[in-house]
Amino acid sequence: MKTVKKFNKAFPVCAILSCAVILFGIIGFFVRGINFGIDFVPGLVEEVRIAPAVMELSYKGSATVSVETTNTGLSLVISGTGAENETRTFTYGQNPTIQDMANALSTVEGVIAKVVASANADSYGIYTDSAVSARLTSDSVYRLYVPEENSSVNIDSVRAALEGKNVEVKALGDKSNPSFQIRAAMPETEASVKELQDSIVVTLREKFGADNVATVKTDFVGSQMSSSLAVKSIVLAFVTLLLIWLYATIRFHWDFALGSIIALVHDCLIMFTFITWTQIEFSTTTLAAILTIFGYSINATVVILDRLRENTKTLDTKNFSDILNISISETMTRSIITTVTTLFAAIALLVFTKGSIKTFAEVLTVGLVSGCYSSIFISSGFIEFVRRNWNGENKKKSEPNKNVLTMTDAQ
Repeated sequence: MKTVKKFNKAFPVCAILSCAVILFGIIGFFVRGINFGIDFVPGLVEEVRIAPAVMELSYKGSATVSVETTNTGLSLVISGTGAENETRTFTYGQNPTIQDMANALSTVEGVIAKVVASANADSYGIYTDSAVSARLTSDSVYRLYVPEENSSVNIDSVRAALEGKNVEVKALGDKSNPSFQIRAAMPETEASVKELQDSIVVTLREKFGADNVATVKTDFVGSQMSSSLAVKSIVLAFVTLLLIWLYATIRFHWDFALGSIIALVHDCLIMFTFITWTQIEFSTTTLAAILTIFGYSINATVVILDRLRENTKTLDTKNFSDILNISISETMTRSIITTVTTLFAAIALLVFTKGSIKTFAEVLTVGLVSGCYSSIFISSGFIEFVRRNWNGENKKKSEPNKNVLTMTDAQ
């Protein structure tokens, strides 16, 4: 026989404890604030590649010559004084290696193409530095790059180089064609996007070499867009809660549904208390962890509510607290085992990963514990309070559940 615990005796204490923790989180919000990630603040999104230059271009002449790269080849746009305003295209198919491409480019009058590395590399992988003017001059060289085979540069080394700059680094491409997406929040001390971009590039060049870093693409996220994302995130969470409330109302009863929503809001506030005081970055990954907990928490709550609904119909008692205690006792093992097994995966991510995945695991771990606790003590405590005057008047007549009635109450 299962022992029925007096869970209802702990409801007032748990309510006070939860209110104290949530109040602590509200204080933390005003004292420390939320460490918003670069998803929710204005900043820079930049894609860079790191590899030695393979070719250098320069031009000596009176015309204006610019370089353009396409998916099929390189083009030289020639215009101005002493030129016939033409575009000369050199395809990768006709010039399969870097040496072949250099020889072809050198056929244009005044253009000097010098191979400095990897002469036999595939020309199809050529890319340029978008942060540098594509116009060729005699005063400076224009560098062309290709991905470096067996490169020692990886995402960890890029993160280490940019440590302390409040950036997020993501690896793109594959080992044969690697690049890195760098998202940087705009600090208050930066005067312009250009200065922010230059500070990142300079740091990378100091680490990997002045001529080995190329900017492939640069985008800027403005304050309006970041604010819009924050508002959409709040709306997403609210809509999620609303849909869960509708589901619980249809399946159960309004007080059961409201109790489940109170438990979800409780879990959300507990996680925000953790976020504010630990100052971990609040990003879209963190938001994903919160929404994940919504799913886990409501699932644990529904199991208890479903058993509570059935026991309300079958148990021969007019004391709702007894029904509540029996229902929680019958589902306790399931609730704990489900939470613990999920915690194994969360803790594994917490120990063996870094960056945003580790942040996800931290918030998920706190949310799992809070979700199990709120399903048992917060949601059930609210329902007991609402039905404190319940006397079984709405109970359907049926045979008592004799197995349940023979359980011994633990004193």
